[in-house]
Amino acid sequence: MVQPVHVGPVTFGAGKLVLIAGPCVIECETHALELGHAIAAIAREAGVPYIYKASFDKANRTSLSSFRGPGLDAGLRILGRVKAELGVPVLTDIHETAQAAPAAAVVDVLQIPAFLCRQTDLLVAAARTGAVVNIKKGQFLSPAEMKYPLDKVRASGNPQVLLTERGTSFGYHNLVVDMRSLPQLRALEAPVIYDVTHSLQLPGAGDGRTAGQAAYIETMASAGVAAGVDGVFMEVHEDPSRAKSDAENALRLDRLPALLQRLLRVHAAVQAAP
Repeated sequence: MVQPVHVGPVTFGAGKLVLIAGPCVIECETHALELGHAIAAIAREAGVPYIYKASFDKANRTSLSSFRGPGLDAGLRILGRVKAELGVPVLTDIHETAQAAPAAAVVDVLQIPAFLCRQTDLLVAAARTGAVVNIKKGQFLSPAEMKYPLDKVRASGNPQVLLTERGTSFGYHNLVVDMRSLPQLRALEAPVIYDVTHSLQLPGAGDGRTAGQAAYIETMASAGVAAGVDGVFMEVHEDPSRAKSDAENALRLDRLPALLQRLLRVHAAVQAAP
């Protein structure tokens, strides 16, 4: 049985679909706030519990010249303001053990990037803060192998763990999502999130940057919800062509209302199924 995870007023694993959404990276304070307010309003209108996400540092960009974000101190200050103004929980990534405590003092969910999901010290440091920990499944791992990162956090005294599917490497510059992985992850008794937009990346396929296939967001999101996930994770931008990170796999903001309505219909059908 899935152990529900509580993030402030939001609960994963209790039968309600949760939205985690925001820009890939904090571009500036004004943008973070304006986009957050817009997404929060759309989620509120749809009746969907919402968690804001954004990274203060994209530490694994393809190129050294790629925009990484404002950094830990400035980024956490911005995320703190987003949380206060929007009145919603906030999620951000951490990449080093020293980032865990300061990030947890501001945000509600510490996210472990997929490439770092086996880093024991990072998992333990995140667990010991007491914050909810969201572990992204490595592109190189089977669903069953996520038992071990999950156990590392729980054995460190923190039962509040989420697991996120974000695609599996398939040859060069491509990811695939095996929909069987979603119920297999849920069998580990943790709520499962489907990271729709990152699973549509084409890693390294953009001549020194990551390309993507945003045209398939609605299709893949619907399939993931039909498979019975507890939440969807999406990078959203008002003009993806101008986004400073993951421009080609982000959802355009004006497409979000219709997509949420579609996902709610799919989720209702799943919940009603015998």
